[in-house]
Amino acid sequence: MPTSCLRASDAAVMKRQPGFISTQLHRGIAGSGVFLNYAVWQSVAHFRAAFSNPEFQAQLGAYPDSATASPHLFRKVEVEGICAA
Repeated sequence: MPTSCLRASDAAVMKRQPGFISTQLHRGIAGSGVFLNYAVWQSVAHFRAAFSNPEFQAQLGAYPDSATASPHLFRKVEVEGICAA
């Protein structure tokens, strides 16, 4: 199954989870095969609950063995005159 179909399927699961705000999928350019999914959640607790949801975990099993899921949590940082938090 193409990555875009898998992404649509797991995104549908995540969008139904409490605390979900938005998501974006980025694909590397210039021959890169890297994809980056960026999701925004209301809280760390909401993210953890959604990521551990059995329905979502089952979706991860459909990805090819070459796919790596490496979730990280980030906090927006303000840089005066450049970007707001």
